Amino acid sequence: MKTRFIPVLATAFIAVLSSFSFARPVRVPQDEPAVAQDQAAQQTRTDVKKQKPERSPGKEIGKGGEDIGKGAGKGAESLGKGTAGAAANVVTLHPVAAAADLGKGAGGAGKDVGVGTAKGTAKIGKGTAKGAGKVGKKIVHP
Repeated sequence: MKTRFIPVLATAFIAVLSSFSFARPVRVPQDEPAVAQDQAAQQTRTDVKKQKPERSPGKEIGKGGEDIGKGAGKGAESLGKGTAGAAANVVTLHPVAAAADLGKGAGGAGKDVGVGTAKGTAKIGKGTAKGAGKVGKKIVHP
């Protein structure tokens, strides 16, 4: 009986020890998931900040008209400043300076109106193309 008891006891002891080593739960460090979640949340926040919502076709066309208006306003301001400077120089008997001021005012007005018109026209074209695309989708895909 003693000879049979020792191998059975040894087998039971090995089985108990192996169950402790293999059956324990795997512990994930608590810091790693929180750090991973924080990084993922931060990544999505930065992606949202970088993305700007796209304007609708109507707003795009409206912004184009706004740019044209701004350009015309700045051009009128430049022309007004140049004309005022030229008038002041004519009164003080400085005709060369008056011509220079008038030329600067006209040049600035042309530049401002040209830039505003170009920007505005581009935005109007972009908005019109978006609108045409939406209409085309509605026609083709009812």
